[in-house]
Amino acid sequence: MSERLRDKLNILADAAKYDVSCSSSGSDRKNTNKGVGNGHKSGICHTYTEDGRCVSLLKILLTNHCIFDCAYCVSRRSNDIERAAFTVDEVVELTMNFYRRNYIEGLFLSSGIFKNADFTMERLLRVVKKLRLEQNYNGYIHLKTIPGASDELITEAGLYADRMSINLEMPTETGLKLLAPEKSHQDVIKPLGFVKNQIIQFKEEKKLIKSVPKFVPAGQSTQMVIGATPETDKEIMYTAANFYKSFSLKRVYYSGYIPISNDSRMPILGTQPPLLRENRLYQTDWLMRFYGFDVRELLNDANPHLDTDIDPKLSWALRNMHHFPIDINTADYQMILRVPGIGVGSAQKIVQARKFGKLYIHQLKKIGIAYNRAKHFITCVDTPYQLKDFQAVQIKGFILAESQSKYLKTPNEQLLLF
Repeated sequence: MSERLRDKLNILADAAKYDVSCSSSGSDRKNTNKGVGNGHKSGICHTYTEDGRCVSLLKILLTNHCIFDCAYCVSRRSNDIERAAFTVDEVVELTMNFYRRNYIEGLFLSSGIFKNADFTMERLLRVVKKLRLEQNYNGYIHLKTIPGASDELITEAGLYADRMSINLEMPTETGLKLLAPEKSHQDVIKPLGFVKNQIIQFKEEKKLIKSVPKFVPAGQSTQMVIGATPETDKEIMYTAANFYKSFSLKRVYYSGYIPISNDSRMPILGTQPPLLRENRLYQTDWLMRFYGFDVRELLNDANPHLDTDIDPKLSWALRNMHHFPIDINTADYQMILRVPGIGVGSAQKIVQARKFGKLYIHQLKKIGIAYNRAKHFITCVDTPYQLKDFQAVQIKGFILAESQSKYLKTPNEQLLLF
């Protein structure tokens, strides 16, 4: 690798690190015609797949030149930083060289917007087309959609990318206008809706025509910056719930704001990123997607913020003690899922195991539930008789005394900033 290319890579890989919207792909792109790579269930970006594998990808910007001046972005046009831009051939060369050496398992490609949206999107498209058609590359590709790009370019890009994403940036239009007055949520909503409709259309055509190509087989995602503007957790998660419902997103990512300037509209330099808050938002997101919770149960006008000392599932249970305790041997699956200390896998095992007889405490522990937490919300065959019913605040105290979150060691000044 030439010194010039190495310098570009250092600059543009560093600029790309603020985008967290990457995960295991869920793609099933197969290797055909003696191509290079195989995207089947491949993961990306130093994350962990469901089977525990750590996977990685080449994560870069095509350029960090940008016509916009978003206050939260390190690549904003007013920022005095070193600029660089890859050519299309350089990105293709880097991807193939790294992939052949087994350094990466895929490509995550984004870009600052230079000249205009179509000019930028056309160059991103040329990269993925060269990889697929000229290099016969069948590995994973996550491509950023450029807000304002034409439908034709987005459609063609979707034929070569496994996943596409476009960042919502701020959770509310008010927050976005505060820090990026040139942008609008509508710039994101339009392409998200277009890609969703195209995915549906291609699937419908596949039912009638066998040779219909794949279109964004791993779906699309978005990302919100958390902590740069004064939204409540309720506003953040209501936005996420709406986008999941409206655009069938695979994921919404929550990126804790890392102060990069002394702009008076945002947290000052040196302020700790809101890692605990970010973690609580992901936990809430998980409850919405896999545990059957409605966002309004977890966050509402009476509870607009997530607790910092306990997770959102436990918080909900303590606010709704009238539902508990449940009999683990008779309760339905959805109610078992709502018990703190019982995950999806354990709930499924409980439902299966009780077909063969009543369950005892030692069996629940063997199944893998966090019994010291769950015991306050369940009964089973040999549950000890209790003379008094403990109040929610007492149960919370018992649980906190038995556990300590690693996240509580992190300073949380940014949680209290607004």
